[in-house]
Amino acid sequence: MNPLNKLIAPRYPPAAVGLSGEGAGVVQLERRGGGLAVRSAAFLPLAEGLVRPGFDEPNVADASELARALAELTSDAGLARRRRWSVALPEASTRTSILTMETAPASRAEGEEMLRWKTERALGAQLDELRISRERLQPDAQGRARHLVTAVRLSVLDEYEQAFARLGWRAGLILPRHMGEAWWLMRDGAASDSLLVSSHREGFTAVILRAGQPLYVRAVSCDTEDRADELYRFLLFYRDRNAPAAEGVETPAPVYSAERIERLLVAGTGLDYEQASAIVEETLSAPPRAVHPADLRLSFPSSEIDFRQIAAPAGLAALAWG
Repeated sequence: MNPLNKLIAPRYPPAAVGLSGEGAGVVQLERRGGGLAVRSAAFLPLAEGLVRPGFDEPNVADASELARALAELTSDAGLARRRRWSVALPEASTRTSILTMETAPASRAEGEEMLRWKTERALGAQLDELRISRERLQPDAQGRARHLVTAVRLSVLDEYEQAFARLGWRAGLILPRHMGEAWWLMRDGAASDSLLVSSHREGFTAVILRAGQPLYVRAVSCDTEDRADELYRFLLFYRDRNAPAAEGVETPAPVYSAERIERLLVAGTGLDYEQASAIVEETLSAPPRAVHPADLRLSFPSSEIDFRQIAAPAGLAALAWG
């Protein structure tokens, strides 16, 4: 490990806010023993239509009203004086893709150009219209470079930042909700496969992780009654990509050698653990182990707040400890 990492790495705040079309949640964490504990948390339903998540459309009907709601929320949590925050944006406001470089570039400049082209194709927008976060992942089974790319339109981000500015907030880290939720499965780097299902009013995002890194990401826009079928289709895709090849039969690349999904984390609203677990078991013939706060070394007090409502901001707050 580079000894300078602690000096040059950003110092994230131990508090974060998570937004969706349904509501907003805030969390402040603290170190306790060998894990983390929720020091303060609150969740507030938002007025219907105040936040309408979308990648290509305006999101915030009234920045002043959103600021008032967030002020009430932070006051309820005892965090009204805090100014530094990490922010989990609504899922439908963002786009995420895993890009695989099919061929090795001849130069660094060519590699950057290829990555720009693939990013614009995957996200459906010009790079100068976006705020992009990019992380290099482990190469695939064939040694091809992979990159995790997340983006939000600058015009959409500006709507949220107008509300934050009214509160005097400095939001340093801004990511999609599923990235904060997935952090709980990333942090221990388990070699076995894990599944995050992040459900919201507009649909859901499913992320399969291996060795603490995203392997597949699928964002689905659908009605509530269609979520189970769409998750089933995604898991069929995963099963087919991971099925061991018959002797002497060539399979499309890349193919990975995993047998099952060991862990399941469900966040948001619209799908519960029982439904998601049943779909995993039906598709893969093995039940996953449901992940709860205690499994994550997170002390979460019993209260009216459901962990699924604040898993995203809690995950971003946990980055304060690396």
